[in-house]
Amino acid sequence: MSEVSETTPQPVQAPHPGGPAPHPGAPHQAVPAPHQGPDAVPAPGAPGSFPAPYPPFGGGAPGFPEAAVAPGFPEAAQPGRTPLAPPAPQGPFAPQPPHIASVPQTAEAGQPGPGPQAASAPQAGQASPGPQATPVPQAAHAVPAPAPQGTQGGTQGASAPSAPQGAQAATGLPRTLQYRFDGPEDAPVLVIGPSLGTTWHMWDRQIPELSQHWRIFRYDLPGHGGAPAHAAASVAELGDRLLATLDGLGVQRFGYAGCSIGGAVGADLALRHPHRVASLALVASSPRFGTADEFRQRGVIVRTNGLEPMARTAPERWFTPGFAAAQPAIVEWAVQMVRTTDPGCYIAACEALAAFDIRGALGRIGVPTLVLVGAEDQVTGPAEARTLVAGIPDARLALVPGASHLAPVEQPAAVSDLLLMHFSTAWQQDTSAAIPVLPHITAPAAPSTPFVPVAEIAPAAATPDAVAPTPDDRYEQGTKVRREVLGDAHVDAVNDTADAFTEDFQELVTRYAWGEVWSRDGLDRRTRSVITLTALVTSGHLEGLAAHTRAALRNGLTPAEIKEVLLQTAVYCGIPAAGAAFAVAQKVIQEETTPPA
Repeated sequence: MSEVSETTPQPVQAPHPGGPAPHPGAPHQAVPAPHQGPDAVPAPGAPGSFPAPYPPFGGGAPGFPEAAVAPGFPEAAQPGRTPLAPPAPQGPFAPQPPHIASVPQTAEAGQPGPGPQAASAPQAGQASPGPQATPVPQAAHAVPAPAPQGTQGGTQGASAPSAPQGAQAATGLPRTLQYRFDGPEDAPVLVIGPSLGTTWHMWDRQIPELSQHWRIFRYDLPGHGGAPAHAAASVAELGDRLLATLDGLGVQRFGYAGCSIGGAVGADLALRHPHRVASLALVASSPRFGTADEFRQRGVIVRTNGLEPMARTAPERWFTPGFAAAQPAIVEWAVQMVRTTDPGCYIAACEALAAFDIRGALGRIGVPTLVLVGAEDQVTGPAEARTLVAGIPDARLALVPGASHLAPVEQPAAVSDLLLMHFSTAWQQDTSAAIPVLPHITAPAAPSTPFVPVAEIAPAAATPDAVAPTPDDRYEQGTKVRREVLGDAHVDAVNDTADAFTEDFQELVTRYAWGEVWSRDGLDRRTRSVITLTALVTSGHLEGLAAHTRAALRNGLTPAEIKEVLLQTAVYCGIPAAGAAFAVAQKVIQEETTPPA
């Protein structure tokens, strides 16, 4: 393998619009003491102010039309801004060794695009070919230049049909994530995670300042930004893939900042692998994202209509109305990011968020945590942020005025300053001893149990893949499966109408039908839905057909497949029964698959 080296021009820092920033030794006004009131954090910078047009995001978002970008990806003109310069992080985990071991590379997946291509040149005295440790080159940050620029990258498999510029494919099990580095090789590593439907470019405006102090590691979700479309079934699996990627690079301890689902990955890592996470920032995140029904219906809409409905409504979910009106180029960039995401991976991420719920575990997050939220975020807003702050012992709240869900895009200067101060302070105060880390071990994936614990000291004893639930477990298992298949709203309605006369029957249904039969491994849920629809039509019990049509959609059947099932029943169960079933199913399908206005 060739050793790759390059020199990337350092971005010129533009002045802060709000005047000189406070001295690094003085308290930073944007981050108050823990558990302060809801209005305690005025973030720096005037809300929503952009004296000059926001430059287009650079390099590699599939389908995103590039515009001319000056070298160094300069900030928009911001008179009076003085970059915040926090002291260098200290502690047993900082800095990382100057040369990070690279994941063995087997194939290049770079595709020609609007930005410069990665290039590597053999160095004198390089060892014979074969997997070996190499320095990780600094990634080009959309800097047009005649000299070759590169992005050190890895992907989830040995082949990547459409990876962003300079990305390379990395092999190994478990699957890894597509990534890039920015910043000095000998600095401590700060991992930054994206939101659902975005790419690592959502953090472009933070990189010039953050990369002066840390080695920034950004990754793409599966099927996002040209990453291979190997869907992850849970937030925990995304965390496992991220750790596998970092393990291959020799990165053991790191800071972590993530937005939305990226924040969920960071919280999961802080719970399951606290020795790996030095400090945490949760941006536009939540201990539970909406309701499971909402995300499962979003998956149904995408499976039926594709990603166009999600792309069309992304700007109103992500940005304030004033920002969207003033920055049409960024609105188009956001729409294109969603459109070019793999639908199957998007649906899988929705399922992962539907199952994500750490409300009862927040007290076990033991790392310093910044909870950052846009004041006008309508997706995961200040209420969810305060829930995180109230539950995490060492957490602080930062409320950013003039920002919605994608605060790093809408108020880049404020978010950069908040992250700089938080990670500098948290890493300085960290005095924990370095903990040796064993090679990462991932348990076999189990679709019905998304959170698979990973051994941290020694591998756990092997257990059978399928263990029948004990009688005491069947009711809890049945409740879980019943909610996943029929939805929380349906189960809550049934429970609300139960009384002393019917509660035993509902317990029987939950324990036997859902805790035993629906929980068996012999058939997948799609097949069970086909059988259930057929049985309901055959028996004439159409009162349950609506609920199970909705369940069939959430279990992965398309409207076309449901139609075929009902046509089959017409032949063997009779035209009148099938006709009545079509009327019921048609109404449900229209309700579930109609995109939001």
